[in-house]
Amino acid sequence: MLRRILDQLEDFFGISRKQARAAFVLMFLSFFLIWTPFVLRRWILPLFPTSSEPVNTIKLDSIAAQLEKDAVLQEEENESKYSKKEYTKAPTKPIRLFSFDPNTASIDQLEELGVPAFIAKRIDKYRSKGGKFRKKEDLLNIYDFPSDVYQKLESYIKLPESGSSYPKSNYPEKTYANNSLPKEVKAYNKPVIVPFDINTTDTTQLIKLKGIGSKLSLRILKFRDALGGFHSTSQFSEIFGLDSLALTELNKYAKIQSPVKKININTATSEELSQHSYLRNKKINTVIVNYRTQHGSYQSIEDLKKVRVLDEKMIEKIGPYLAF
Repeated sequence: MLRRILDQLEDFFGISRKQARAAFVLMFLSFFLIWTPFVLRRWILPLFPTSSEPVNTIKLDSIAAQLEKDAVLQEEENESKYSKKEYTKAPTKPIRLFSFDPNTASIDQLEELGVPAFIAKRIDKYRSKGGKFRKKEDLLNIYDFPSDVYQKLESYIKLPESGSSYPKSNYPEKTYANNSLPKEVKAYNKPVIVPFDINTTDTTQLIKLKGIGSKLSLRILKFRDALGGFHSTSQFSEIFGLDSLALTELNKYAKIQSPVKKININTATSEELSQHSYLRNKKINTVIVNYRTQHGSYQSIEDLKKVRVLDEKMIEKIGPYLAF
């Protein structure tokens, strides 16, 4: 029976005899560990009854009463310790109301107007980072700004009128007759883009396309090299970060004129298979190699369908990159 179970494990997972034995041992240990607590509670522990002595309730009540008494004494001690202590607030600056611009008022002026010190510092920090108050209500956008203080200061807030005119440059404006540019300025000629082989091109050709910059062009080449080349333009959509404009440009100008680099499925190791973008899963690669060792070389793509860890979609993707 054990041999039959091992045979079934080998066929189902596509593993060796040694690995099948290890898998069987692991399943047996898992089954044993799962049922051990149930067996102990049901049959083992009842065989060893434990003797229980009656609880001394009088002693427990006396301990609880003593703890409660100690807690009351501690609370009374704390009250007597802090009841006579007086806390006095630090003297504040006298408040004086006057017209001010929150964009230019100093921290001392804001405190004199009744703004708390930490709020005044927060306003100054906001201005130092480029923040500006364009209307009176913008003061309330400062975190924790007191609404009652704003109501007192609202009539004293004076902001410069929006859209104020700025002094014009002293240099005269340069005009051209008939709105024409000077002769030295030459018209910009848009570079002509011609179709190219995506499997042999470099970044200089890719960055000419709309929507593709230097970083995106490097990502395209990195994806191509990890594949071993593109075999179909539909693979462009698998590249991360390409929008509709970039995909349109690639489909228009990027042509597939060179063959892809293929991997010999009958000689490649698991590590060599893992270097391909579609074969990053080392466990699947190990199963592929083990199946080849047990059943012989793969003759065609149909033989890969016998490896149960590979589905049809996966086989369809890796098929163009395999040599038999």
